[in-house]
Amino acid sequence: MLTNWRSLPISLSMLLCWLAGTSMAIASQPAPWCMAGNAAPSLLHRAEAALKQAPSPLPQIHTEGTLPHQGIFDQSVKAKQDWFRMRDLALAWRGTGDSRYLDGVARQLDAWTPVYQPSFNPIDETDLEALIDAYAITANQLPAATASQTRQLLRQLAEGYIWRIRTASQPLGATFKNNWNSHRIKLITLSALALQDASLQKTAGELFRQHLERNINAQGETLDYRERDALHYVTYDLEPLVRAAIAARQWQQDWLHDKAPSGGSLQLALNWLRPYAEGQLQHQEFVHSQVRFDFVRREAGLPGYAGNWQANTSRKLYALASRLSPDYDSTLLTGPQLPDWIQQCWPGGPDDTSSK
Repeated sequence: MLTNWRSLPISLSMLLCWLAGTSMAIASQPAPWCMAGNAAPSLLHRAEAALKQAPSPLPQIHTEGTLPHQGIFDQSVKAKQDWFRMRDLALAWRGTGDSRYLDGVARQLDAWTPVYQPSFNPIDETDLEALIDAYAITANQLPAATASQTRQLLRQLAEGYIWRIRTASQPLGATFKNNWNSHRIKLITLSALALQDASLQKTAGELFRQHLERNINAQGETLDYRERDALHYVTYDLEPLVRAAIAARQWQQDWLHDKAPSGGSLQLALNWLRPYAEGQLQHQEFVHSQVRFDFVRREAGLPGYAGNWQANTSRKLYALASRLSPDYDSTLLTGPQLPDWIQQCWPGGPDDTSSK
């Protein structure tokens, strides 16, 4: 006969309640942001340096459409280094348990989150992914006020970018179909996952699939390639989509292989670029670009805006892609050594748990 638990001795009934609550809590815990292992010496070196750097927050960042030394370009580049320092500190804490690094993350977030006002320019803000990483890795251990203020910023980012995509004028301008929108979707997806918001996650998936239809054709060519005649922008377009696909995997969605009605997919685009990235094919950059600023940057002497495309500039893209599939886990594509933060977070693609 079943025992009525309410009639059990108080200590035992309390124990059962505690166990039940613990089981529920464990069941509802989100998956780790990244499967962080031991921090690499190179990452720990940067984290130690980051502890000595005072935060330098700005209310806004702006580099898009400008050249070095114009406007706040230089100040923005310098300030954005804080975002990467946050991620280094978070991963160093995750890899060592040293509370100094956790305190460093909190100090940076406390400096930035009350000051920064999103511009919703995804080119200026794409590197906020590192801030989102830092928060998500440390969220459960951050001071309550720090976590709350950061969640407000992430929700503002996600909802603001969603609103801008959904209310964009029709017919859509290029920046709602090209790499700009890839960066929007990345920031929406990472924020949705960091917030563990199922509604935002659902919206992120819908917007990702809409973007596939508009951006990648059935041959795997991106709109950016057709606009800019440059593999530089193929890489820039696909990196944020791969990063978003890594996040979507945590809620059991396979964005790598998702196909748009027209037949385009992220996998097709990565495979289209692959022979260039492996050095089998070459491409003269920006020869037929339709964007005047590409020629302004070339005339200013910025590297990469003339001559042959340099295949090593796609290594970060394929390092990330190799976390989605071992098909891209090739030194021809990724180089001999993956960036330490990628290696620490995702030791291998879903079908390959071995280290590179």
